[in-house]
Amino acid sequence: MIARAMLAALPVALLMSVPALAQGQGDAAAGEKVFNQCKACHTVQAGQNRVGPSLHGVVGRKAGTAEGFSYSPAMKGANFTWTPENLDKYLADPKAVVAGNKMAFPGLKKPEDRANVIAYLAQQK
Repeated sequence: MIARAMLAALPVALLMSVPALAQGQGDAAAGEKVFNQCKACHTVQAGQNRVGPSLHGVVGRKAGTAEGFSYSPAMKGANFTWTPENLDKYLADPKAVVAGNKMAFPGLKKPEDRANVIAYLAQQK
């Protein structure tokens, strides 16, 4: 009886863990390793843009506003702030969130990878 109740609750527990991951409850050290996939285009050094903008201070910043970076019209027109939730959605599927953006990266499919990289980025202030 107890085992059956635990099995019935498992899908709910799994679904509840995904938003928790998206809300910055990842592992920053693991996120630094995931960020290696991003380093070809991005840096976390303030004011140091590459093919992509610097991600220093990205959490809490309005989309399309990193100093000195030439954004696509789509990203310039994106009217949202990079919250952990918005970063999670964007990192899962960049083209779906901001259609017409210049980022060629297809996204991070694993929720735990996104949560970890968001935790890492949140420390870059």
